[in-house]
Amino acid sequence: MKGSFQYEWAHRLVQYGLLRSASLIVPAQRRAEWWREWRGELWQVRQSCAPAGLRSSRGEREVTAFCLGAVQDALCLRRAGRHSQAPFAAMKGTPRLCLLILGSALAVGYAIALLLPGVRAERSLWPRKVNPNLVLIQQEGSSDDSWPTISPRMFRSWEGRKQKYFDGFAFYRVIREPAETGMSLGGTAAKSAWGVARASTNLLTLLGLPVEFADPEAVPGGLPAVILSEKVWKRDFGADEHIAGLKVRLGQQMFRIAGVAPDGSLGLPGRVDIWELVPEAEAGPGGSGYVVAHLTAAGKAEMWARCVHITANGPDDSEEDFLGVSLEEWKPATISVYLFCLLLALLALPAITSVSLGEYSVNPRPTSWPQKLYRWSFLSAKIALLLPIIYFVSIDLAYGWTAFSREQAVYIQLISTFALCLFGLRWVLKDQRQRCPVCVHRVAHPAQVGQASRTFLDWNGTEMMCMGGHTLLHVPSLPTSWFGSQRWLYLDTSWNFLFAGSSRPIP
Repeated sequence: MKGSFQYEWAHRLVQYGLLRSASLIVPAQRRAEWWREWRGELWQVRQSCAPAGLRSSRGEREVTAFCLGAVQDALCLRRAGRHSQAPFAAMKGTPRLCLLILGSALAVGYAIALLLPGVRAERSLWPRKVNPNLVLIQQEGSSDDSWPTISPRMFRSWEGRKQKYFDGFAFYRVIREPAETGMSLGGTAAKSAWGVARASTNLLTLLGLPVEFADPEAVPGGLPAVILSEKVWKRDFGADEHIAGLKVRLGQQMFRIAGVAPDGSLGLPGRVDIWELVPEAEAGPGGSGYVVAHLTAAGKAEMWARCVHITANGPDDSEEDFLGVSLEEWKPATISVYLFCLLLALLALPAITSVSLGEYSVNPRPTSWPQKLYRWSFLSAKIALLLPIIYFVSIDLAYGWTAFSREQAVYIQLISTFALCLFGLRWVLKDQRQRCPVCVHRVAHPAQVGQASRTFLDWNGTEMMCMGGHTLLHVPSLPTSWFGSQRWLYLDTSWNFLFAGSSRPIP
């Protein structure tokens, strides 16, 4: 008898410990009520499974198993409490949450564009207007445009004569020299080989390329000045806007950086990394270089094609044949690339998704003008937020990494903008098709209805409901001639229609 009493109390201690442990999992605001409820349930179960006078090990095990269920109940309450307290839980599926997410994405994309040095540099150097009607003069019969063919002596003879077809000449030649950077940054100097263009002082003016980020007050005197190309400025200096005044060693000589020359997309030969402007291009061993000329109105009239044949008098008055190659500018602005890709995406959109908003309903009902205005305003707001998001994300991808050249950045922006526009607009249409026509909330709880084997005999697809009790959305799994697109089914606000009969659409 004593052993039976001890066995019973041992089970009771285990059961009480299980309930007490489970109560600690329940949220504090509901713990007291939960504890009272489960103690009452435990008493009921004990009376049913192990009544007084009929104690058995089997009955006690059943009561203990019941107490184990209290742990599962407590965990469910804990998960439900977390879900109800989750941020924006009440806004799930609402138009406000959708617009809030898009607005946050726009703010993040714009902030990143302000922080990335490459994007800031692109905005600072744009727009870049290069003078039109420029030609590169080469020897007739030259098969390689990148090979210099004009000597400094010949250039000076042209410059000293009055020309009919040209009103400006500039000369430059490119040599490779070892360069050291970072002398004024306090760190180890970075060594590399640069293409140094020793050019006449009027070259950048003739091209129409301004010198950016020049700060005369910050540039110390005493050293000759050089101008960085945009490519090297981004690659080796991280697009530092305070570049003026830093020192660089070219060969055995020190120079000061006076500014940055934006890279024109004229395709000038020579792979120039840095410009050294001198009063007169000095000749040296193998001193041939390149001549850029600006056409007058008469010279422009002679340009019937990209190339024009030129006959010029040399230093000894002998006639020589040359070839003038038009330097056509190819430098699209970021906004131009964006608008072009947006147009392409709009043309390609019908190929990957239906452009219909899925307005068809089985039991149509009149829609008020405020509801129509609300739905179209929401759709317009999504598009208005999505388009600038795509623009900032594309330029962040293209210009955020300063190692990319301008041509590479243009192609990256081209591909990323087209893909983002295409699939972004597809998402906008798909999201709008799954919004309740009454409250513009997103439908939820998809359920499979029908059988695939009876697709041509009965409806088969996915059914989703509006949590406000306004509509059901039916989407066919396989479009047929009698059920080719999604359909809305309006419900009574009391939900009596849903429980009273079938929810299948009428064919």
